[in-house]
Amino acid sequence: MKAWVYSAYGQSDVLRLKEVLRPSFKDDEVLVRIHSVSLNASDWEFLTGSPFYARIGGLFKPGVKILGSDIAGYVEAVGSSVTRFKVGDAVVGDALSVFGGLAEYAALPEKLLIQKPEGIGLAEASTFPQAGVVALQGLRDKGKIEAGDNVLINGAGGGAGTFAIQLAKMYGAVVTGVDSAEKQKAMRAVGADHVFDYRADDFTADGEQYDLILDFVASRSPLDHKRSLKPKGRYVVVGGAVLRLSQTLLLSPFVKWLSGKEMGILAYQQNNDDLAYLLGLNKAGTINPVIDQHFKFEDTPQALQYLGDGHAKGKIIITFDHDAG
Repeated sequence: MKAWVYSAYGQSDVLRLKEVLRPSFKDDEVLVRIHSVSLNASDWEFLTGSPFYARIGGLFKPGVKILGSDIAGYVEAVGSSVTRFKVGDAVVGDALSVFGGLAEYAALPEKLLIQKPEGIGLAEASTFPQAGVVALQGLRDKGKIEAGDNVLINGAGGGAGTFAIQLAKMYGAVVTGVDSAEKQKAMRAVGADHVFDYRADDFTADGEQYDLILDFVASRSPLDHKRSLKPKGRYVVVGGAVLRLSQTLLLSPFVKWLSGKEMGILAYQQNNDDLAYLLGLNKAGTINPVIDQHFKFEDTPQALQYLGDGHAKGKIIITFDHDAG
């Protein structure tokens, strides 16, 4: 089978399209014929080895050889202990713990997959597993969002950010989106009430305060965000530089003690119930992915570079030619 393989950290030019053996699968695993993969910031981070936590699997060279976590496809074969799937089933899932999606086939633990609902295309379904669930858990679980909240989403023009805008509006919040100027139209299109261009505007300095700040970027000091929080406001970091994550972790107990404001880091958990819930919202027309571009499997390096350069407005999807479904 064909797969995009890398053996050193770097930009997209370290990827090589190679013929590799089709993966064997264990008793509790499912062999999936990949139809679509949607890219996430985690793919770029593990490709480049930056931030430093992306090297958790290998300090000097990648611990995984094939990237791609948010997958949708068809069951090709099942292990002897698999009970929830049969050959031919359409499935979707988050393979962040094992990767392997940027290949024609992937062997994945049964627990990472769910049945794709009828009425939703495979490409569309592939956008939800990580980006959608991260947005949901950041707002609902860590952020404790409530109707009427004034919510700011930093990095709102990306895949997870555009889901977060829609979810926050569903919960009844007033939403401010922060991202580059080129993404303002996309943010408004999915419901943002106000938008900031982070290059031109400093939302932490305009005096506005928020009940909840959901930060996908973590480019500023947490103390900057603290002054933008209302009393008892919540600041939730999803990703970003190690320095900012460390500062948030270290300062959060003191900020809570001195001001009553909460600051924390989302411990994202792959969760099939959350994924099924989001796909149900999609089927009902409540939440829809913002899809910037579709790339062919052969153009995977260009897709990853486009993502890494910060141009993606919503989701980037890679599709395979070996199935027309």
